[in-house]
Amino acid sequence: MKLPVIRQIQKTSTAAQIETTISVLEHISEAPSIKPEELDVIGELISNLCGALEVHDLISQGVPEKDAANQFMKKVLSSIDK
Repeated sequence: MKLPVIRQIQKTSTAAQIETTISVLEHISEAPSIKPEELDVIGELISNLCGALEVHDLISQGVPEKDAANQFMKKVLSSIDK
């Protein structure tokens, strides 16, 4: 996950657009001709999109944009440390 990518997605896309993109990428990842390295890229994209969706959700709950992104990354980092 890359915070600058998550922020860019969140700022330039609606939650509905992000959800649609995630769905499309999930369907593409199920194609039998997808190579492992391509699957890795798709997985990274989906991770960033899910992060952007979560930041969107925090902002809709009233959390300021910058705080929402930082709060999300803290959550991710704390889950990795466990």
